[in-house]
Amino acid sequence: MTTINNVSQYLLENNIKPSVQRLKIFSFLMNTKEHPTVETIFSSLSEEIPTLSKTTVYNTLKLFISKKIVNIVNIEDNETRYDWDTSFHGHFKCNMCGSVSDFHINSSTLAFTELNGYQINESHYYLKGICRNCLAKMN
Repeated sequence: MTTINNVSQYLLENNIKPSVQRLKIFSFLMNTKEHPTVETIFSSLSEEIPTLSKTTVYNTLKLFISKKIVNIVNIEDNETRYDWDTSFHGHFKCNMCGSVSDFHINSSTLAFTELNGYQINESHYYLKGICRNCLAKMN
């Protein structure tokens, strides 16, 4: 995972004008491991930025995605989440508490022999089950 010390500079390096809304939205994504939805981002920032609208959040995320500094996480058909960590990793969703967490994937051990001769442009690794916190509560 990349470490970003100056969000404004990072946005500029990615050809994004660093407005207040963009800075706050990207900073929010960086400082949460929740993989938030638009609703979560809007609810969390609307008090701090009274002029913020859901449309602004959607448009900002769309811009971030187009510049490849944010990824979409679609574990469920009816739920779109966002992740600023664009490194190669997977996502695990707990069926009990709904939390989404990252997990490391060793890309050197992955083998897709049936895809020899194909060009893979995108890959997503999603797992569902029960997280260790929920398992501990059950026991």
